[in-house]
Amino acid sequence: MKTTLSDHDQASTADRILLLLKTRGPLKTMDLATLLDVTSEAARQHIQKLQSAQLIVGVSAPITGAGRPSLKWTLTETAQSKFPDSHSVLTLQLIESIEGLFGAEGVEKVISSMEATHKQEYVEACAAASALQEKVQVLVQIRERAGYMAEMEPLDNGWLLVENHCPICVAARKCQGFCRSELQIFQAALGDDVVVERREHLISGDRRCAYSIQPRT
Repeated sequence: MKTTLSDHDQASTADRILLLLKTRGPLKTMDLATLLDVTSEAARQHIQKLQSAQLIVGVSAPITGAGRPSLKWTLTETAQSKFPDSHSVLTLQLIESIEGLFGAEGVEKVISSMEATHKQEYVEACAAASALQEKVQVLVQIRERAGYMAEMEPLDNGWLLVENHCPICVAARKCQGFCRSELQIFQAALGDDVVVERREHLISGDRRCAYSIQPRT
């Protein structure tokens, strides 16, 4: 049975809407109502408030048949900033300081040092798993703890590792060596008999980062 919401539930429901749009991408009002198990009118009320707060914006959905274009809701930059970015200002200042003192080569050395440390951690964690699915599950757990809102989706011959959020986005925009390092760490953790490829890249304008993980043929 669909429910209506009291004022006490307003904040938590708004947060749930933002989280759904963050993890699932643009959604229609009826989609949100179904996922939240509320009436369409209740969903519309929350959407209006989030829209007034400039946290969401409507985008036209592709037309699949006859009729008018439908509207989907997506997060604004203001809403994106509500999700944690691990000490973004401090991290950016550190990168700029290292670059100022030691140049781009110094930044690369720092990234390489961090990569070596993380690579060892990931390799050791995945070594305890045998099947590919189990290894990907380990990666999801590690990335989830690190704030990447990670999950996995099945592919025809493998898995898709999805990161719905990047807690180091500011640093990654400044220096994409962090993204390159991330891909290399995944590859090392899963081994040479697995192919890891980036399918979606938040820094390149996609909604999320996603990596296909498939056995090497």
